[in-house]
Amino acid sequence: MSRQKLIKQLKNKNPKLNQSELENILNIFSKTLYNKLIKGNSLEIRGFGRWYSKKLKENFNARNPSTNELIYKPERVKLRFKPSKKLNKIINE
Repeated sequence: MSRQKLIKQLKNKNPKLNQSELENILNIFSKTLYNKLIKGNSLEIRGFGRWYSKKLKENFNARNPSTNELIYKPERVKLRFKPSKKLNKIINE
């Protein structure tokens, strides 16, 4: 779903809010999520899920499967999302 489609759906649900207010709400949410994850914290929305970052170790023994050549993978941070039990139940019905 694109950002514009999300704003249109929010506008249909909340006709009192104008488009600039809805864009502002989405900007605040995305900036908060971005800032929390940059600092290494997690962000949880009860009933929806949790975003968190996870450090992956460096790997000296990784291989390129096509050439069988050894490659080095440096330490990196990966973004993860864990859905709540409620969201998992809704999706898997």
